[in-house]
Amino acid sequence: MEVKEAKTRADIEFCKEVILQFRTNLKEDNYVDQIIEMMNEEGFKLHYIPNDTNTKAVAFIGYRPLQMLRTGKIIYIDDLFTSSECRSKGFAGLLLDHVTKEAETTGIQSVHLDSGYMLHDAHRLYLNKGYFLACNHFAKKIS
Repeated sequence: MEVKEAKTRADIEFCKEVILQFRTNLKEDNYVDQIIEMMNEEGFKLHYIPNDTNTKAVAFIGYRPLQMLRTGKIIYIDDLFTSSECRSKGFAGLLLDHVTKEAETTGIQSVHLDSGYMLHDAHRLYLNKGYFLACNHFAKKIS
């Protein structure tokens, strides 16, 4: 298993199936442009694991550096997903370890993510990787 970084339009398109499987709100005709904009303007990074035949990505992680008064400099994980046919193979753990190594080498003190209440398997992974429940996240939709 090798973690690769998506840097080009072609790299992002290679991840199309797994990204759109997870983020069903995205539109196929502009998701690449949105990711490129996030990369250019917000420091967003997209890393992925290809399948055995190197024909598509089967797992991905999207994250960015942030700085807040509450936490200082952090890495925030926006997305972490493994396609259903590839679960329980260690891909998500490998991607989390990759981000941890990046934080360590860049002097960032913590990595943060939000996770839905019902994702018990994911929570077990996070806890096993040393994450802890730090807070509840509240959101308000603005119409």
